Amino acid sequence: MYSTNVVRKEVPEDTANKQSQRGKSLYQAIWRWHFYAGILFAPILIMLAVTGGVYLFKPQIEPILYKDLYYVHQGKQEVSADQQIKQVKETYPRATILSFRPSDERRRTSEVGIVNQKNEMTVFVNPYTNKIVGTLDNEGKLMEVMKKLHGEIMVGTIGDRIVELSACWVMILLVTGVYLWWPREGQAKLFGTLLPRFTKGKRIFWRDLHAVPAFWLSLFAAILIMTGLPWAGFWGNNVNKLATSTQSGYPTGLWDSVPESTVPTKNVSIKVPWSAENMSMPKSKAGKNIQSLSVDQVISMANKQKVHSGYSINLPQGKKGVYTVSVFPPLPKDQATLHIDQYSGKILADLRYKDYGVMAKFIEVGIALHEGHYFGLPNQILGALVCLGLTGVAVTGLIMWWKRKPQGKLGAPSIPKSFKLMKGVALIIVAFGLFFPLVGVSLLIVLILDWFVIKKVRFMKKYLSA
Repeated sequence: MYSTNVVRKEVPEDTANKQSQRGKSLYQAIWRWHFYAGILFAPILIMLAVTGGVYLFKPQIEPILYKDLYYVHQGKQEVSADQQIKQVKETYPRATILSFRPSDERRRTSEVGIVNQKNEMTVFVNPYTNKIVGTLDNEGKLMEVMKKLHGEIMVGTIGDRIVELSACWVMILLVTGVYLWWPREGQAKLFGTLLPRFTKGKRIFWRDLHAVPAFWLSLFAAILIMTGLPWAGFWGNNVNKLATSTQSGYPTGLWDSVPESTVPTKNVSIKVPWSAENMSMPKSKAGKNIQSLSVDQVISMANKQKVHSGYSINLPQGKKGVYTVSVFPPLPKDQATLHIDQYSGKILADLRYKDYGVMAKFIEVGIALHEGHYFGLPNQILGALVCLGLTGVAVTGLIMWWKRKPQGKLGAPSIPKSFKLMKGVALIIVAFGLFFPLVGVSLLIVLILDWFVIKKVRFMKKYLSA
């Protein structure tokens, strides 16, 4: 007779131990990367979250801060744009007029952008009385300060790269954080996984207060980061060039016959949609005894072309310069960028959302979501909650580290003994870094320091648990 007992293959004890050791080493390696990223970039993450959260409410804050400059009593008839510009020229005879923004509300002032003694200013003009209401230094506006802190830490290109690097590393924090949070075998419980535990001691309390909200925020945080990266100087510019070269940005064929310059549109107009930033400026064709169009004529053309209200007109700079009409409204579908020959009035370029390629449309929607414009106040509130949550996660992470930190040591998880495994983890993270070039470079630097410097210097090896 044949036995009906099923013979179960048991995993040899040494094999099970090896698998367990590999699992622990993998966990330890990822924890070490998560730890380093958190310690280095948590302060910048807090700054980005706070400034970003404030900037979300720019549409509500600025009208309150500058109500005396923004609003006037409504009159019967508006003075022409050219007369308003003339008034500004007479008041600031040495200034260069850069732009004009027509009043887009009945009580709203007009705005004239100038450069006066090397300072970029906005002059607010009452469109009914033609009197100057006041001026604002563009660099001194609260939201401009928030924007510069958020985008470049107030230190230009270097700051832009630091912010971009930090944002990309936060993506690594999110990925490694989800792995560390993921319940191990037999650990999947409601409290400690999806809800924090408040009665298990301070160590568990701070761990859960850090890990649980981070899990719930991870998807929203990833969206917030990825939708903000197109504005980053290095990553964003390369993506913009990629979109242009693959015809998934703006369609260059729309004005192939138009003479172009080497100047990108973003250098002329500050409020230009992302998709039009690198579009080359066309040139005006000057004829004999031909005068430039008036600003009022350009306004008439913009209205005829149904450009969304709130647009700005950048005046031609030089004999071959063009009028640039651009608007960056809350909804991407209303975006427009027009270049107009200053002599003939011919529209040399007219770029709308419908003309964008797939990548450009996707990115423009993402930017609108990132800045809280896409679906109004709920978008702003959701963005603010994510910013608040990220601030809390960063702060609780720092508190947790400080409370666990051994005296005389940084408190970093030790380097796994399995170099082969560590190398595999490093390759995965480097592959992730290839998508973000600045991160890829920084990862290689950290790897070299971790394995060939820190492990060789006794003090650093002890302090950094190498």
